Amino acid sequence: MASTPAHPFTIQHIDHIVLRVASLERAIAFYCNVLDCKVARRRDDLGLIHLSAGTSMIDLVALDGKLGLRGGAGPAKGGRNLDHLCLRVEPFDEAALTAHLAAHNIPIHGAAAVNFGAEGEGLSLYISDPDGNTVELKGPATTSLKEKETK
Repeated sequence: MASTPAHPFTIQHIDHIVLRVASLERAIAFYCNVLDCKVARRRDDLGLIHLSAGTSMIDLVALDGKLGLRGGAGPAKGGRNLDHLCLRVEPFDEAALTAHLAAHNIPIHGAAAVNFGAEGEGLSLYISDPDGNTVELKGPATTSLKEKETK
């Protein structure tokens, strides 16, 4: 069997995701006010906003902007432009998160549950942004991937 050449790179983390949204201002308000992202750069000529989300980026593209028009119809009930995005948060205090989200009138899809992610298994909550995109708020792993591999 021929050996496979080494990859010229290693994946470090998710760099960014791009969401197509009906209203840039409504999406900015949600991601900045509710989830504490920061506007890093605006490209109004393209209908594009870059948000800092920890060490990653969330790009928002207006459906009616230069980039958004290329993607066809936007997200709607029964159809989405993304299954979900997961944001690693710390600390993960379910009561505090629930209170914060309630203060912003953001319903939670259910109680916190243990889910698998990049760091291993840990608690997370699910919510929706104003365009119906599902956002997972994930806490630290309680069982790391390394622990799983040694069992």
